[in-house]
Amino acid sequence: MPQTPAPANSAAITHPKALIKFGGNGPLFRTGAKSKAAAIATEKNSVAALPAKATTALARIAIHFRITAVQCNAVGRTIVFCRLPSPRSGATSRDNRIVFLEILGAASVAVWLYLLLARGGFWRLRDEPPEGEMPASPPSIVAVVPARNEAEVVGRAIASLAAQRYPGAFHIVLVDDASADATAEAARAAAPPDILTVIRSAPLPGGWTGKLWAVSQGVREAARLRPDYLLLTDADIVHPPANAATLAARAESGGYALVSYMATLECRSLAERALVPAFVFFFFMLYPPAWIADPRRAAAGAAGGCMLIRRQTLERIGGIESIRRELIDDCALARAVKRGGGRVWVGLSAATRSIRRYQTFAEIFRTISRTAFTQLQHSYAVLAGTVAALAIAYLIPPCTALGPFGALAWLLMSLCYLPALRFYRRSPLWAPLLPLVAAFYMAATVYSAIAYRRGAGGMWKGRAQDR
Repeated sequence: MPQTPAPANSAAITHPKALIKFGGNGPLFRTGAKSKAAAIATEKNSVAALPAKATTALARIAIHFRITAVQCNAVGRTIVFCRLPSPRSGATSRDNRIVFLEILGAASVAVWLYLLLARGGFWRLRDEPPEGEMPASPPSIVAVVPARNEAEVVGRAIASLAAQRYPGAFHIVLVDDASADATAEAARAAAPPDILTVIRSAPLPGGWTGKLWAVSQGVREAARLRPDYLLLTDADIVHPPANAATLAARAESGGYALVSYMATLECRSLAERALVPAFVFFFFMLYPPAWIADPRRAAAGAAGGCMLIRRQTLERIGGIESIRRELIDDCALARAVKRGGGRVWVGLSAATRSIRRYQTFAEIFRTISRTAFTQLQHSYAVLAGTVAALAIAYLIPPCTALGPFGALAWLLMSLCYLPALRFYRRSPLWAPLLPLVAAFYMAATVYSAIAYRRGAGGMWKGRAQDR
């Protein structure tokens, strides 16, 4: 390495413990040197002032940590090394705060580059087209629908199942989970009795969540028909006429044990417009579809509103009883299937729709908080780490937007979020507001831990299922 003469006021350089070579064409400090001699002269004449002349966040961070850095610039064929001084001892608290925020901003950029480039392309949300062909002898399907106080929506859901244009045997089992309204009557009115069976759930035993207890009874009833597949769906899901056929064709042609559609949620009220696209965005961030479909990866997830599973696979993993305590039952089922050697697929469906409405922010807040702490395995340490990670990813960018890192992180975040907004036909102007939406989800997650602590975790339709 060429040796640079010591600067005139070398006392300004203290404890040169490390050398860092910054490659590339951009100068770390803009000295304006045109030659080797000029660079040395510039260093001699302004060495004490160089820290104040730092023009990049990376330079300010290097100075803050008292690193003696080396700048590498090409001047013709000559490599010029300009020794940079350590900071003066009287760094102000304001300087410390600025550097600290820039470090956080750099961390946020790293997070979003990872999410954009190395998280399975989860952000490319799009309607999945039908794939595969139905075999000559179509497999038989029984749809199992648990329902508790769903009189307002269950009729439309059952009617959509009754209208399936499926070439094979198809039947519906609805389990009335101790409803206090006219759920069973609304279901019976929506489909003829030859394709619909309505049963009343037995009292909920200990060690089960309410929904899974109802599903298990529906599966037991369906087993009498010996179907090839079970369509596990919710009482608020409206299916397009070809849904059963497209799900079965994908499962048969791809050799999947479990295929699932994330239903399109209602997005009409202000609360829905603000929060629903982010819900789907966050779901696929946690469960990237490409990773789920990859048998080499452990990632597994599904959307409980619409899941088609092979009956033999369900029996092989121990039935619904094997996940009877799980509050996030869809992803638990997907994990069990994948651990048992089955292949899993999940994707978005614009035509498969949830008709459940969320008119207020409070309703969505309660829905998120019902399972958020369960997702964190009831660990307060994981909760603290999650809140810190969410803050770095979503809150730091707008807080440091006047710096290069903060602005870049905010831009990357907005670009990642655009496909979710496009899928829900929302304006791209919502994209920069994702930090506010993330703060809402963070608050719901913290409240979920508080509710669990109070013995009211997983509250759903009068049942505290997570305590």
